[in-house]
Amino acid sequence: MSVSLHVVDITIPEGTNIIIGRSHFIKTVEDIYEVLVTSVPGIRFGLAFNEASGKRLVRYEGNDEELTRAAIDAALKIGAGHTFVLFIRNAYPINVLNQLKNIQEVVSLYVATGNPVQVIVGETNQGRVILGVVDGYPPLGVESEEDKKERRDFLRKIGYKK
Repeated sequence: MSVSLHVVDITIPEGTNIIIGRSHFIKTVEDIYEVLVTSVPGIRFGLAFNEASGKRLVRYEGNDEELTRAAIDAALKIGAGHTFVLFIRNAYPINVLNQLKNIQEVVSLYVATGNPVQVIVGETNQGRVILGVVDGYPPLGVESEEDKKERRDFLRKIGYKK
């Protein structure tokens, strides 16, 4: 038996954040849909979930056609069973992560970001698995006092700190 590795570049639509996770049941798409629409008024999203048995379809939901299509495309490119891809707009991952983690069938989350994403996929004769995710780029240095001030000011500007 052998394992091959693939790097899957994910195209993230403008102004969008992505959340990629692992779940174990087809009701995932409905449960995530309910969490999103009840957590953040005005959230726009697209969700795709790869079944790992039975019909092995990409199940999907969403309230934004562009984001739903992007989620389906990304899920197909990743190709790993029991994986979900969620694109959100008009909200940040921080607004929904705890609710997603509390969904009974959600096993884990790989990434939640607005940065460029690459998914490292392993493939065997049985199927594919996500081995890890590259989120953004490596650091270029350590923040200065001015950088600290910018960070603190930004968090207050967007209302996340008082």
